[in-house]
Amino acid sequence: MLDWILAGLVLLGAVFTLIGSIGLYKLPDFYMRLHGPTKATTLGVGSILMASVLYFSFTTESVSLHEILVTLFLFITAPVSAHLMAKSALHIKIRQVEHTQSDQE
Repeated sequence: MLDWILAGLVLLGAVFTLIGSIGLYKLPDFYMRLHGPTKATTLGVGSILMASVLYFSFTTESVSLHEILVTLFLFITAPVSAHLMAKSALHIKIRQVEHTQSDQE
């Protein structure tokens, strides 16, 4: 049963990472592209790391602290870095596509 759960988490992580990468490539402007790596890819890497935590916790019979710390660091830094990049882009007035919503109008 553990193998099925691990396979599901790794597959889910791969799908989220693929969707985030496609979004990064296909979306038209910086503000829309920012959602690809910060939303979907964070969930994808988080799922793969959770699969790693489960695998190493069950095979070594102790909690795998390294993967838990990496997951915590990822979930803390990804939103903060996305927010700072968006604020910087607004500050230097990066061009937006017409249908991107803006609060400055």
